[in-house]
Amino acid sequence: MIAGLAVPTLSLRLGTSDQGNRPETATTRQAYDLLAAGFGPGVNGPLTLVTRVDGAPDRLALDNLDATLRGTEGVAAVTAVTYGAGGDTAHLTVVPESSPQSRRTSDLVDLLRTEVLPRAEAGTSLDVQVGGVTAGHDDFAEVIVGKLPLFVGVVVGLGCLLLLLAFRSVGIPLKAAVMNVAAVAAAFGVVVAVFQWGWGSEPLGLGRAGPIEPFLPVIMVSVLFGLSMDYQVFLVSRMYEEWLETGDNRRAVRVGLAETSRVINSAAVIMISVFLAFVLSGDRVIAMFGIALAAAVALDAFVLRTLLVPALMHLLGGANWWLPRWLDRRLPRISIEPPECRSAHERLTEVVAELEKERQPDVRDIAG
Repeated sequence: MIAGLAVPTLSLRLGTSDQGNRPETATTRQAYDLLAAGFGPGVNGPLTLVTRVDGAPDRLALDNLDATLRGTEGVAAVTAVTYGAGGDTAHLTVVPESSPQSRRTSDLVDLLRTEVLPRAEAGTSLDVQVGGVTAGHDDFAEVIVGKLPLFVGVVVGLGCLLLLLAFRSVGIPLKAAVMNVAAVAAAFGVVVAVFQWGWGSEPLGLGRAGPIEPFLPVIMVSVLFGLSMDYQVFLVSRMYEEWLETGDNRRAVRVGLAETSRVINSAAVIMISVFLAFVLSGDRVIAMFGIALAAAVALDAFVLRTLLVPALMHLLGGANWWLPRWLDRRLPRISIEPPECRSAHERLTEVVAELEKERQPDVRDIAG
């Protein structure tokens, strides 16, 4: 199931939605559609080309660029070159044939930057820069995508390090990392299906299909990993205590799941309810966060954390708690109340209770 839900993630396209993705009842969407119907979709997000100009050769190249752009695939119209007051700066506007959040417009931006403009600049001092709504959003998404692997790696690495210190096991952190990545991938699959493919977005009042906001992965990974680590610590800490007391992995998994699953599920239900309430706002971006986090928490709590994790720990047996001795000697112990003291504390409590029962009443304790 997790793998099936994660499949749409492979077609994830990061970008920024515009008024064309809003519900049909919104006045901004109606104005957007009127402009698109009357003047073409690209008029809602024209591209701006700007450059410094130095001498007659540059001006001649700009005049030729005007004609070249009109013959470029995907361009609907090009305005005349406009020069600044000092004559050392020029700009022109390119109107695409497609809408601002369309992939075709993003392809046009790439075509201009990599092929059309470099050819036009050859032999001149021109350095034409491409701006506009689509270009700015694509640049922002490119920066996010470039830093995302590092960000996820740091979050996963720090989480694994803390779990390694807490449970003194190599397998527990690795399983937690794999489960967290699986939950994120499946949640993104749900988001892509609803918002990028448009499965149910219109009936929910969230507008039509469009790209996924580029900052969604960063915030989603941060929040989800925090919640997932909470659930992981709830579940495994009780198993770890039972393992230290009995050395029986089956009993540790069974007792840990029985005593913590209701807490995890109750907390998950609360968070899912809160996140789904975001959909009621009617805003596409806020609803995207709500559905993404609600799906991630539901999958993590009900499928991964209380089903797959206990099953894997049951199959692996004592290997769950394996840690090389050399590493065990070097790792600090950060537990506030070490689980290995639990058994001794309980035995001490039982001894004190037995002594209290055997104690004979002293005459000095009798009133009068």
